[in-house]
Amino acid sequence: MAIGNQQTTSICLINQKGGCGKSSTCFHLAGAFAALGQRVLLVDADPQGSISQAFFGSDAVEQMPAWETLAALFDDRCNHIDPYSLIRETHVDGISVLPANQHLAEFNSPCPERGGVMQYALRDFLEPLSSFDVVLFDCPPNLYQCSWNAMIATQYVLIPIPPEDFGTQGIPAVHQAVTNARILNPSLRRLGHLITRSDRRMLVHQEYESRLRDLYGELVLNTTIPERSAFKVALACRQPVQMHAVKSMAAARTRELVDEIIERINNRKLHKEAA
Repeated sequence: MAIGNQQTTSICLINQKGGCGKSSTCFHLAGAFAALGQRVLLVDADPQGSISQAFFGSDAVEQMPAWETLAALFDDRCNHIDPYSLIRETHVDGISVLPANQHLAEFNSPCPERGGVMQYALRDFLEPLSSFDVVLFDCPPNLYQCSWNAMIATQYVLIPIPPEDFGTQGIPAVHQAVTNARILNPSLRRLGHLITRSDRRMLVHQEYESRLRDLYGELVLNTTIPERSAFKVALACRQPVQMHAVKSMAAARTRELVDEIIERINNRKLHKEAA
């Protein structure tokens, strides 16, 4: 499977609100890439540690000391730690995780541009890595240091948006954050807006989807992620839906999403996107 011209393809999922499906999409997307034979690294850049808990359980993640989590990249007290020892294999073939928990919160400052060299912590960590085909960043529900760090380190931004009022309110701020991040990462590109948690039976969801497509055109992905119980059941079983319920509609939509992401990355228009 060819994804662009890079040895490793990196994508961060951002929005400045919770409940829009960032972590769920990241979790199941990793499974779909892994099912294609890709080696996937999930970077849990959220102090809530949702991705980490999805694979390792909440008790285990909450008990991790700072030097075993992403916080070690930001904490001067952890300079003696080998950063690559932070990456943990999971029980799912092809998926590894750089975990996070509450220790990361103190470094998620609201003025990331003032972070000095801290702004490059994730980029400097990932640059030498060559053992992964895909890197996915799960970011917190804000545009603070952790999301900023992910944008500086990544190639592409994917913006999950539920088709409802609260889900769409912060889109201009997210776009502005991407524009600002390009000052330090000129190659950063938007993959687009991904409509998540969609229920086509609801007229309000249809209306908001139509409005999003009118406003942003081709920047809205054709694939939509529906609200399906298969996603939640698979997550409860600590398995991406592609592994847990491969014949479900949820798994089929996730595969469609991977196909569209690959198509967009391979599309030259995306690489010529103007800032």
